[in-house]
Amino acid sequence: MAEKIDVTVPAEGGVELGAWLFLPEAPGSHPAITMAHGFAGTKEHGIERFARGFAAAGFVVLVHDHRNFGTSGGELRGDIDPWRQVADWRRVISWLEARPEVDAARIGLWGTSYAGGHALVLGATDRRLRCVVAQVPTISGYEQGLRRVSPDALPALESAFAEDERGQLRGDPPRRQAVVSNDPGTLAAYRSQDAIVFYLQPVPAGLWDNEITLRSTRAARMYEPGAWVSRVSPTPLLMVVARDDRTTVTDLALAAYERALEPKRLALIPGGHFDPYLDQFPLAEAAATAWFQEHLNNPARNMLTRAEAAPATECP
Repeated sequence: MAEKIDVTVPAEGGVELGAWLFLPEAPGSHPAITMAHGFAGTKEHGIERFARGFAAAGFVVLVHDHRNFGTSGGELRGDIDPWRQVADWRRVISWLEARPEVDAARIGLWGTSYAGGHALVLGATDRRLRCVVAQVPTISGYEQGLRRVSPDALPALESAFAEDERGQLRGDPPRRQAVVSNDPGTLAAYRSQDAIVFYLQPVPAGLWDNEITLRSTRAARMYEPGAWVSRVSPTPLLMVVARDDRTTVTDLALAAYERALEPKRLALIPGGHFDPYLDQFPLAEAAATAWFQEHLNNPARNMLTRAEAAPATECP
């Protein structure tokens, strides 16, 4: 079994990102995978199984918590800025490159849900990555908002956003809301029963609260990682999409996959948004492991694939 070590990664502003480092049993330098969870999730929310599966296949694996969550630092707990999370993830990649157990030329990235959207952004903008897996990814905050917030509820939500902004001008702390709730009188990011069960699963005390800043929801509604999907190429992209995803929405993910360029692969699995962590875990993990094995275990083949996928250039 792979060794699991608690580590920290220094990020901007003096924040330390809490992480798990999984090291394969075999000595030497290994290809590596960097992982993170989605919106308001921590590494305790069902992704350790993925990390252990990847480590069992021979990869060094680093799973970090986003700032303001879990074991990571950050003074404003529960605050989610997608672009800050992307920037922090670049620091994580740099930290992983410097590890003696890691072959820095063979690093892949796995992100799920909100972080699946980050995977598209990073795949398109950080060419240190040799391949990317985006599982049930956020594609469009705007389009998801249209599906998940009824027109009748939108004026009250926009009013809450505006009051939050005015309050911050006065020096008030950012307003807060629940991550999940089935109480119509409670402002919450998610109300579906599967989301409630998933987020409220047992997590060690002190590592997660059912609360985020209201401005995190506003930022999510403005986040459009799907705009980057056609730019991931020539980095190989695997998208794992659930057939009945009502959170990041199946049809948005499939349309984004069609816009992606080669090399790419689609793993379409049964169930909804949270099933890759649960009933459909074997399918989701096997698809990702196979992708990493294909593109990280054979660097010569990977470089050939990238060269073939790159656009032709004309000599003057």
